[in-house]
Amino acid sequence: MTSDPSPPKRVRGPSPSKTAATRQALVTAGLSTFLENGFSGTRMSDVAARAGLAKGTAYLHFSDKTALFVEVLRTFVRSAAGGRPPGRPRPGETTPDFLRRTILPILRDLQGNDRFRVLHLVIVEGSRVPELAQAYRAEAIDPVMKLIRIYVARAVRRGELQSDALTRFPVLLVAPVVIGTLWNRLFAKGDTVDIATLFESFLALAFSPDRKAGD
Repeated sequence: MTSDPSPPKRVRGPSPSKTAATRQALVTAGLSTFLENGFSGTRMSDVAARAGLAKGTAYLHFSDKTALFVEVLRTFVRSAAGGRPPGRPRPGETTPDFLRRTILPILRDLQGNDRFRVLHLVIVEGSRVPELAQAYRAEAIDPVMKLIRIYVARAVRRGELQSDALTRFPVLLVAPVVIGTLWNRLFAKGDTVDIATLFESFLALAFSPDRKAGD
């Protein structure tokens, strides 16, 4: 009489926490490697080695380099915003004061950690690799532009704008960041600009001073 065969042993896959940790390690290594080597100069093997992982492990989590870059962007944008949108203006707070309170700390943090290089990387390589520009627009530009239109509409209701320029061209509100990044990375010769201060100066030009109109 033969005994029933033993049931096959169940092979456990990696735990969710280990999978998340591995993915985060690749994203962290990816950001550093992309900034160091550029997108075109980065290989998945470079990122895996920097994360202390085998090349094959990187491909278990990301199908290719572009997919990794998109996730790097998502993580970068979330961390830059502190993981949450800037919220709503306080009662009686003017729109420019709200922008100073919420946006200036983000800009100072990005500049202090030299993270405007991400924008520069996209500007430099986006024409050669359109997927980069498309990913940056989806993850960083479109959500910001949606908020900008909300803030501009509020400023219009409160009579806070110097002109209708921001109404017609809301993208002007991010122009100081783009111009400051290009200047500092490409043109500055010891005369770098503080991007947060540049943004604050633009607010002074765009908004009427001391306007206290109601909501």
